[in-house]
Amino acid sequence: MQAKTLFLAAVLIASQALAEDNRQLATLPPAAQEALREEMQGNLLAINEILTLMAAGKVKEAGQLAETSLGKSAQGKHRDKPFNARPGPHMPPAMHEIGIDGHTAASEFAKAAATGDREKALSLLPNLTGACVACHYSWRTR
Repeated sequence: MQAKTLFLAAVLIASQALAEDNRQLATLPPAAQEALREEMQGNLLAINEILTLMAAGKVKEAGQLAETSLGKSAQGKHRDKPFNARPGPHMPPAMHEIGIDGHTAASEFAKAAATGDREKALSLLPNLTGACVACHYSWRTR
């Protein structure tokens, strides 16, 4: 009986914690929300591949991937979509600014990695992932 009570208490506490999402809601049109979701999933794959390349000592390759997938050259992926499917114009300015900061951090990492300087590139990786964390910790779309 005591184990059952502890289990129920744990479930109640966990569900309370899950229910409290204090992130700001960014209301996007459904098509823009889906485009953003797909982009974020692609970004996760890119970050994982960048980390894998860095671990393998392939610094320049990691930088190239960072620039093409996440850097400033990756901005505007949705320009050819209908307006309601473009996330950027519908984001709150503060959310959009974090996204731009992420693109900038990726380009700065890529520039350092292009030189082959592993230590410098590694020192810039937290800026890249930090932008991701800042946005996902602060914002939600549903």
